[in-house]
Amino acid sequence: MNDFKHYQASPNLLRNRVILVTGAGQGIGRVAALTYAAHGATVILHGRSVAKLESVYDEIEAAGGAQPIIIPLDLEKAETKDFEAISQAITLQLGRLDGILHNAALIFSLTSLENQTLEQWLALLRVNLIAPFALTRACLRLLKSSPDASVIMTSEVHGHDPAAYWGGFAVAKAGAETLVKIQAQEWEMLPNLRINVLIPGPVHTPQRTKTHPGEAKHALRQPQDLMPSYLYLMGPDSKSVSGKTVFC
Repeated sequence: MNDFKHYQASPNLLRNRVILVTGAGQGIGRVAALTYAAHGATVILHGRSVAKLESVYDEIEAAGGAQPIIIPLDLEKAETKDFEAISQAITLQLGRLDGILHNAALIFSLTSLENQTLEQWLALLRVNLIAPFALTRACLRLLKSSPDASVIMTSEVHGHDPAAYWGGFAVAKAGAETLVKIQAQEWEMLPNLRINVLIPGPVHTPQRTKTHPGEAKHALRQPQDLMPSYLYLMGPDSKSVSGKTVFC
């Protein structure tokens, strides 16, 4: 599918919308949260580090955005009750949910399959695949109540085109693409719901630094460069787009 890097979002594209961003403390998630808030959304900030989330919170308020909400949770350890608690907190504090950006990710160093442990695979699958499923499911009642709800799964190139040494991370991201296709088909009769995969490609993020420590960072795109695609898929202009994989 074509990218939307030249998409021009209106300043109030997300006005009156509530959007949950996972992994909002750093990298793409942080920039997406700031961008969504700048376009009128009330943003729910999820992450593991309260300090990082508070920093994003302060930036949004300083820029005049709607007061965000902070929800810290370690997705590797989260259980059904934790995801249901998030849904309940959103219901009580905001009363609605119009979008979820699943951006939280876990990756270890690149290595061969024989050097990857069971414990690492369990962690990779829980954070990168199971948690997005569980969180979307827990929040489904809220999403169904929205007149126009969008769910975005941030994936990775090697989940779409597997390669050696990417192991459990690539498998989890490939599973996320399959999950999106299944969910999109199940939502076909619900025109107010849509779900898509977004693949950023090489970009300067903490995750990229972990997998490519010796790379020249100045040559990479910045998270800000990807925001037209993130805005398009979250906003009303993509209402008819679902079950697609979008490359930045």
